[in-house]
Amino acid sequence: MELMVYREAYGPQSKPVDYFNSYDGRLRKVAARRLSLSTLLVFFKTVFLPQGYPESVSEDYLTYQIWDTMQAFSSSITGTLATHAMLRGVGVGDGTATAAAATITWLLKDGTGMVGRIAFAWYRGSSLDSEAKSWRLFADVLNDLATCIELVSPLFPGFFTLIACISGLMKSLVGVAGGATRAALTLHQARRNNMADVSAKDGSQETLVNLSALLVGLIITPVVSDNPGLTWSLFFVFTALHIYANYCAVSCVVMETFNQERFHAVVQEYLNSLQRRILGPREANAMEPIVAGFRRDRVRLGVPCDWIFRRVDDLESAVRSSRNVHYLLQCDTKQRLINVIFHQNSTTKDHLQAAFQAEVICHGIQQCRISNRIDKYDTDPSNTINQSLQRRLWAAISDPDSSQAWVIERASAELCEKLFPQFLEEVRGRGWETSYCQLGVDEWRAEWDLQGVSEKKGF
Repeated sequence: MELMVYREAYGPQSKPVDYFNSYDGRLRKVAARRLSLSTLLVFFKTVFLPQGYPESVSEDYLTYQIWDTMQAFSSSITGTLATHAMLRGVGVGDGTATAAAATITWLLKDGTGMVGRIAFAWYRGSSLDSEAKSWRLFADVLNDLATCIELVSPLFPGFFTLIACISGLMKSLVGVAGGATRAALTLHQARRNNMADVSAKDGSQETLVNLSALLVGLIITPVVSDNPGLTWSLFFVFTALHIYANYCAVSCVVMETFNQERFHAVVQEYLNSLQRRILGPREANAMEPIVAGFRRDRVRLGVPCDWIFRRVDDLESAVRSSRNVHYLLQCDTKQRLINVIFHQNSTTKDHLQAAFQAEVICHGIQQCRISNRIDKYDTDPSNTINQSLQRRLWAAISDPDSSQAWVIERASAELCEKLFPQFLEEVRGRGWETSYCQLGVDEWRAEWDLQGVSEKKGF
């Protein structure tokens, strides 16, 4: 009787291949030869999914890709309708139209898009990592708007060039925002340093979807060619599906890194709960606003000196109020604005601590505004910030022009010094990545010394 001496499998979900010790000493391979459904599934998995799936990608990978496939198909269909309209507008089928005029229109359209692409990447490029979900949704909504403009272009032949340029500009912004945020999401999904493989397989999936949409487009184009009502009906149906699928796609993504919105949700829950509860990544991501998230309490990290200090006395007060030598914090209660200056030797830990202190101030101000009366606020057991900080916050808010100007900074720094080490340890235990963050920290760095900074000091 032959003895099985070796077994192997390509991935955890494929059928194993057995090797037996033959009587002549050779290894005899025994594998499933029949073409079955499982064999086909394994084939498609190797073609369209990253190697090592599902262990090589994040847990939200499959859900995101399903919704992303739906939105890509919908976008391809509406793109087919828009292309048909643009070709009519540029003169295809019109005997009076010239090739030169069509070429100039297309060159102006592409040139406008190129300029817009450069300008948008310069203006908003740094926020595409930290706010990847919002910008991803923004890109697809803007793409739908550009498609709508292209559909109406044949109705205004005298303004076709202008409409084409506007559409090209909008689609250039879509290209920058969509491409950059897709790269950020790919980095999140790749768990074995396999970003290239994840990106390549995403491209294969998108190509398959576009090919399917192309076949559907070949069927519907002759039908909608002279039927504006059907064209607009299909556009609205697939646009609604496109936006819905995009919203579901970005909503299911669970980022383990902190941006300002996720950090705000985690810290506020930590300060509000008597048990010092830490939200996990899935809980915090569910609370993150996807549609243009905006907070009235604004925190600006890494600002230049002249945004905060006009007098040496202010700089001296900031230095004395700070308990961390690697950043200076200033709170403007009137504008509900918090600015932070970072030292040139500051690290990610310092950035997180500065953001934590800013959130402590935001929490205290919010509680003060809710409570109306100092005695009620000061004795409410649900408020977990200590009473000393509560009274100081209230005094500074009630009389912001008094000598209480730097009280908030000093009190919050003291509390932050007590709470932050434990907070940092607990968020790591809950699965948050703290070796780097995406808090939107700007690049300004400084060196300060009230006794004088050496002019030879370099950065």
